[in-house]
Amino acid sequence: MMPNGFALSQAAMMAVLLLFPENPSSMNSPTDTQTQFVLHRASERGHANHGWLDAHHSFSFAGWHDPKKMHFGALRVLNDDVIAGGGGFGTHPHDNMEIVTIPTAGALEHKDSMGNSSVIRTGDVQAMTAGTGIRHSEFNHNADQAVRLFQVWVYPNERELTPRYDQQKYDVGAAVNGFTTLVTPDGSVGVRIHQNAWFQLGNFSAGHRTSYVLHGKGQGVYAMVVEGEAEVLGQTLGQRDAIGVWDAESVDILASQDCQLLLIEVPMQW
Repeated sequence: MMPNGFALSQAAMMAVLLLFPENPSSMNSPTDTQTQFVLHRASERGHANHGWLDAHHSFSFAGWHDPKKMHFGALRVLNDDVIAGGGGFGTHPHDNMEIVTIPTAGALEHKDSMGNSSVIRTGDVQAMTAGTGIRHSEFNHNADQAVRLFQVWVYPNERELTPRYDQQKYDVGAAVNGFTTLVTPDGSVGVRIHQNAWFQLGNFSAGHRTSYVLHGKGQGVYAMVVEGEAEVLGQTLGQRDAIGVWDAESVDILASQDCQLLLIEVPMQW
């Protein structure tokens, strides 16, 4: 029997499709070559609690719409989801999108129309190329505990691609005062997506300073503090606060407390 919320979630998915701009690459970008940034506080995110699903949206999604938060460059969706035991998303469609899922607690069970069936946990990163079209479902694998995850959608650099699935493990504790790469354009490290994009998970001790170097002109990076507190570009960010930076060669980071950061680098135009 399906948990309450499936009909709502599928209707929400349809609503999301209506939010996509017809020409996403037409996002206006400043002509000033000085470093540019946009600050997104955790409290300003969209929020929907369906009981079985407690979701926060960094960008317009489903029933929450903010015209100033449609996307950051090629980054379209950054959802911070908590799925209760026994809950999940029924089978629903996607196309022409790169979808990355990063569990942070619990286990998520995945099935799709390509024949893939898997369970992903903390230390796993999953990527799907929706391309010409896929259908999939996502359920909490456990009945007695919640699963927490980030789901990220990135516009691909090419439409109508052949659907593809990828799943890789990473060492959760490997990076002490450094970054662990989760996603790359070629799959040389982490999972591959069809975009000039890199995802990094950074863990830093209080007082540590570092700098993230972007991969060339035209790139931007969206940095969210997962836990703790950090200063990015001189801005103090608490838990789930985020900053998007572009027109920069690098971004300076200071861990004002022990912290974990998720960095998503994408092209600002594509």
